Amino acid sequence: MVTIYTGALCGYCAMAKRLLQDKGVAFTEIPVDMDPARRAEMEQRSGRRTVPQIFVGEHHVGGYDDLAALERAGRLDALLAGE
Repeated sequence: MVTIYTGALCGYCAMAKRLLQDKGVAFTEIPVDMDPARRAEMEQRSGRRTVPQIFVGEHHVGGYDDLAALERAGRLDALLAGE
């Protein structure tokens, strides 16, 4: 299961979702803009305050740049397959 913590006006969030959609990957989106509890959950899980924060299962991928780097390196499919 892929989980993405997002913000409404976040271009990197949109790019991360688009990359996953293009790969046919289903994901759960958790908007944190107006939800302090969800933002706190994201920060506790990831150790980061910025969006997006992407998880494959319990594995913290990071943000969009990290997701895109995995894709460029040819390692994203294997990570997704091993969820």
